[in-house]
Amino acid sequence: MFQRLRFREDPHGNIRRLYGAIVAQARTPEFYTDYGVPDTVEGRFDMVVLHVYLVFRRLAEAGEIARVHGQEMFDLFIEDMDANMRELGVGDLSVPRKMQAMAEGYYGRAGVYDTALRDAGDGKLAAALLRNVYAGNKNTEAGARRLARYVRHATKGLADTKAGEIESGAIAFPDPGEVRA
Repeated sequence: MFQRLRFREDPHGNIRRLYGAIVAQARTPEFYTDYGVPDTVEGRFDMVVLHVYLVFRRLAEAGEIARVHGQEMFDLFIEDMDANMRELGVGDLSVPRKMQAMAEGYYGRAGVYDTALRDAGDGKLAAALLRNVYAGNKNTEAGARRLARYVRHATKGLADTKAGEIESGAIAFPDPGEVRA
């Protein structure tokens, strides 16, 4: 009888694996050392947002079931951000306001990134990344251009990967060390 309970699979296990892979990629040291992404709470948040956006965008394009899994992944991202804020000491009364600002920030970035990715060149994408990820720091323009190339590589890699593989958490992002501006 207990054997059946012990081997029950977590119904959200794949989504947790997928989100874990996204967070692990966003924390890749090369982004902070070689690309010049600020190694701050904001910089790390923007890298998680960027990777969540890339995966969510791919799953949203892959049909209804994949879109549902993308939404589950996004919901897990929101839960994680809420937990992280509380862990950082943000007061309970401030969390809903900050979460709303965070969600608005995500959707604003997603809209800008969508527009920039439709453009054939990397200029608009690099400008959007400079503004969002690098907080407009002109000294990091080379990093923003390189990050734009990385985003293009990641977008192509995700497009070439079956949605079911992504949904299972088996996701392979490009190695940021191999992407050049």
